Amino acid sequence: MSDWPTDLVTALRLGQRLVAEVPSAGPNRRAFVDITPHATAADAEARVNGWTRSDHERTFTLRHWDYDAGRLDGYDYEICAYLIRSTTVVGEPDLAAAVRAWRLHPAQFQYPWHTDDPR
Repeated sequence: MSDWPTDLVTALRLGQRLVAEVPSAGPNRRAFVDITPHATAADAEARVNGWTRSDHERTFTLRHWDYDAGRLDGYDYEICAYLIRSTTVVGEPDLAAAVRAWRLHPAQFQYPWHTDDPR
């Protein structure tokens, strides 16, 4: 994951979700790809003890969603939303390979609060 910005690699290792906006299926649509790290029992135990656990071998799910742009700001953003594709990978090397296979670049990803992704 040497081509990933350090802060984003660290965020993924700590279990933080990342999002990239990608081209949508058409007009009045918006699309996003998210990387969601899976939490484990060890993560839950760490949280109980007041810290966050780093894990280089996390399992990640990548999902590509396409939304009705007019619904992104409301609670009903899932109406007319389509899951385009999804994959689950184990470990950082497989995550990097999946991102490349989806023709994405690490620099496209941001923290969710810096995007309009509704999830």
